[in-house]
Order: sequence, then structure tokens, then C-alpha cells
Amino acid sequence: MTDTAAGPGMLPAGFLPGSDRSQPPAAGDLALPVIGAKLLTTADGRPLRVADLPADTDWVPLGTLDGVPAWATELATADELPGLTRGWAALAAEVPEPLATLAGRALAVVTWRRTHRWCGACRAELTDQPGETARRCPECRLYVPMQLSAAVLVAITRPGAAGSPDELLLVRHATGPTGLWALVAGFVEAGETLEAAVHREVGEEVGLAVDRLTYFGSQPWAISGPGVLLAGFTARAADPHAEPVVDGRELTQARWFGLDALPAELPPAYSISRWLIDATATAARP
Repeated sequence: MTDTAAGPGMLPAGFLPGSDRSQPPAAGDLALPVIGAKLLTTADGRPLRVADLPADTDWVPLGTLDGVPAWATELATADELPGLTRGWAALAAEVPEPLATLAGRALAVVTWRRTHRWCGACRAELTDQPGETARRCPECRLYVPMQLSAAVLVAITRPGAAGSPDELLLVRHATGPTGLWALVAGFVEAGETLEAAVHREVGEEVGLAVDRLTYFGSQPWAISGPGVLLAGFTARAADPHAEPVVDGRELTQARWFGLDALPAELPPAYSISRWLIDATATAARP
């Protein structure tokens, strides 16, 4: 995302989430229709415009991209509309990061609204909370914000043999893209800090202890469901001679790889998992 100073009355560049309905969509505003688990975009992956859809479309605010308001809507079909439908992963592989983030928010917000229509306490139909990505029950006043699900992932390294680069622990998961070598990861439990989640997941999945835990960054992640936020860390193996033992449930393999000999089957370039791997490899170069 580009950091740009904003002048008077201007919005900064990049994607800024928002829920402002005070102004209706303009014809030139960005439009991200959602059909099931896919997005409708132009052939090159750019958003449509509000004017491309019928005038009676029910729009949901997403925020702004480079100062231009963006809106989402849920459609049953893309018949007679311009553009192509594709999943978030395919889209994120083609477009710049701020647009991938905007597309992920469109999927998340539309999916959340679809699955949070009724009050879980009294079964009344929820209403939108003005200015928020939230709903409220008109009967019992239950407040229902869109909740985030935090997950952690960690790049664990240890010293290589004498004269060799450090080694990075990579794993293969039992579900999902099973052919990729990825990082140890998992969801944060209620009452748990991000750091505690890293230690627990590493212990559960590969039987190792880590230290020198350092925060790396975060990324909204639209593949694992609405509202997932990945927090990345780096760490060192507490015992440089310890070997991983996979749990046999979530992981099928775990291996140490020299940072100068990483496998080709790595996570995609748009993922924080790959950002962590690349940053770790770069830091180890002389």
C-alpha cells in the first residue's frame, strides 16, 4: 500500500475500510458484486463501476480505494452483467495488494451479512447499525458487530551446520493446498495472546519450543472465512538440535530447509506466509 500525504479535503492513497452510508453511491464509484464465494470484476481484475449495475441495486459501503468510494452487493447470478467471476485467491494473484484487500473485505462483509441476518437471542431480524459494520436487534437490543478471527503463523529458524546458512522449518498441512511447504499456523483461542498462541501451536503441531519471538506483520485473509486476520512472527528454535514431530492430524510433514535451498512449492506471493519466508531468506544473505 502506498503511503501518501493527503491534502486538505483529500483521502490518503490505498485502501481505507469504512461503513458510511450518509451519501448514496455515485455512478463512478467502485463496485464489487459478490456471487457466492466469488467476485465479479472486469476481465483484468479491476472493480466494476456502480453505473454498470441496475439502479435499484442494494449497496453496502466498504470504504475507499485511493479516495474513491467502494461498494459491495450480493447477486444471485452474473447473467447479462459485464466482467468475469473469480475467487479471491485467483484475484489476489493478479492485482495490487490494496485492491486484493478491498476485494477480501467485500467478500467478508457480504458473507457476514448473509450469515448474521437474525438475532441469536430472540430470533428477530437484525437491522444495520448506522456508520458501523454491525447490526442490532430491534427487539432485545443485542449488538452484533462483525467479529475478527485472529490466527498466527511463525517462521522458525535454527543455525545451520558449520559454514552453512540458517535453516527454516516448513510444514505440509493435511488439508487445503497439501502440496505446499508452508509455516506453522493456527487460530488464537479465547483468552490467549498472540504470542501465547504461537508457543501453543508450535508445541502442538511440531513438538518444539521457540524463543526470540518477534512480530512481523499482519494480513486480512479471505480464503479461510470472513473476518480472518493473520498475524505473522519470526522465532528461533529454543533447542537448535531438536527435530520436529508432526501431530499427524493437522500436519503430514515437517522439515528443516537451508535458507539457500528452499523448495519450489512455497505459498503464493500475495500471502503473508510467503512474505515471511522471503524476508527470512533475505535477512540471512551476506
